[in-house]
Amino acid sequence: MSKLGKILVTGADGFIGSHLVEALVSDGHDVRAFVLYNSFNSWGWLDSLPQNIKSKIDVFTGDVRDSHGVRTALKDCETVMHLAALITIPYSYHSPSAYVDTNIKGTLNVVQAVQDLSIRRCIITSTSEVYGTAQFVPITEDHPLQGQSPYSATKIGADQIALSFHRSFNTPVSIIRPFNTYGPRQSARAVIPTIITQILSGKKFIKLGNVNPTRDFSFVEDTVRGFIALADTMTNTEGVLGEVINTGSNFEISIGDTVELISDIMNVELEILLEESRMRPALSEVDRLLASNDKAKALLGWTPEYSGRNGLKYGLEKTIEWFSDSKNLAQYKTDTYNI
Repeated sequence: MSKLGKILVTGADGFIGSHLVEALVSDGHDVRAFVLYNSFNSWGWLDSLPQNIKSKIDVFTGDVRDSHGVRTALKDCETVMHLAALITIPYSYHSPSAYVDTNIKGTLNVVQAVQDLSIRRCIITSTSEVYGTAQFVPITEDHPLQGQSPYSATKIGADQIALSFHRSFNTPVSIIRPFNTYGPRQSARAVIPTIITQILSGKKFIKLGNVNPTRDFSFVEDTVRGFIALADTMTNTEGVLGEVINTGSNFEISIGDTVELISDIMNVELEILLEESRMRPALSEVDRLLASNDKAKALLGWTPEYSGRNGLKYGLEKTIEWFSDSKNLAQYKTDTYNI
């Protein structure tokens, strides 16, 4: 029996969630995967997992916006890793109410159920977007929070709801704050899959938005290890309860330089076409992100395996290899701007 008990992973059908479920099951954990109910009976990216992994997953279909469903999903669980969220920034510009309902109210439903059902540990997933443009680098967990998009504002709200439960009721909550995770299965609304899929579809002119901002790209395997390290630490010590912990590579690169690195790996010559529709409003653009991961190292013993420029290159090579499989590429609409 795993020391984490039965683990509920919300957002298990998504990019990071599916990788997390796969890793947990591979490590012998008992996992219940909370996926968004839909009439197609799709389990998202879980459907693509090997059968020997998929057969061991307890799948629960529901919606984190429904408090009763969340409570039902948590029955018999000892750990919850809450990843379910609306994530795309452009979509949050015209549908902000949906982000409030899913990101804030959904998180409230999770922490309320954790408190009421005496769940032993709860990890809430944040995002580096809550920091906005860096006021200092590397960005520590004490950096001011800046809601520069409706998406980031709702993630700030979700984080604060979770922390308020810890402070008010001693709810066993910790927050993990990944920076710019990338890798196989990532949505084409993110810049790295956007670049790769356009190249693979034969385009020599890559359509992008602002290429000047810098990002701290973290390979999904490192992000997943961060979740598991935090859960293990919550089991062994209470010293991480109520804490916010960054997971990032501590390496900074511009979007433009990322395009060049990808084109070098794929051995193609590219020209970038800037599209106004892909640009964030000026005051909403996050111009710089660079993580401090000192706290993760000190509290969790976690450091990125895909670090520095060489680590990014290795992670990109693995990502490109996955997208280059025609079965995988076929699931992406390369001629459409994915918001």
